[in-house]
Amino acid sequence: MQPSSLFLSSAKPFATPLRVTATLYTVADPNSMSAAGATGPKWAQKTIALPRHTRGCHLVTRKIVKEIEQDLSQFKCGLAHLFLHHTSASLTINENYDSDVREDTETFLNQIVPEGRSAPWKHTLEGPDDMPAHIKSSMFGCGLTIPITDGKLNMGQWQGIWLCEHRDIATPRSIVVTLNGI
Repeated sequence: MQPSSLFLSSAKPFATPLRVTATLYTVADPNSMSAAGATGPKWAQKTIALPRHTRGCHLVTRKIVKEIEQDLSQFKCGLAHLFLHHTSASLTINENYDSDVREDTETFLNQIVPEGRSAPWKHTLEGPDDMPAHIKSSMFGCGLTIPITDGKLNMGQWQGIWLCEHRDIATPRSIVVTLNGI
């Protein structure tokens, strides 16, 4: 591990030089991994089943961390990628403290994406809430990438992982979590 610094000096757009500090992790022989995997790159993957949730935005950070914490603790530095297997729900990172933020987000989504039998959607075979759910899912997306530092997800103090359920009558949801790093 070698800390290094890079100085970028420029009159524009920064008034003062920008300092970037980085830590470089190197692998002695990337073609050879020890039995414990301590020196080489590692991968882990797990599918997490989330129970049915009511419509709205739900904080699921603790559930996800609980399911992956044993594998997660094996990583000094890396990335966690979460992929939701569904097209009528979504994942996002947002406020983890005040539940009003989740309620306000649901209110906003319902105001900008029309719903019901009078909405202009052609895709209505699965119900009047299905096409709006697909649109909302596309807005937030079905994947997240979060840095791993010292065996923990490296999110801000007020950040949490949300499952946004966009259907009136939801099904259980599954998330594939892939960890990679050293």
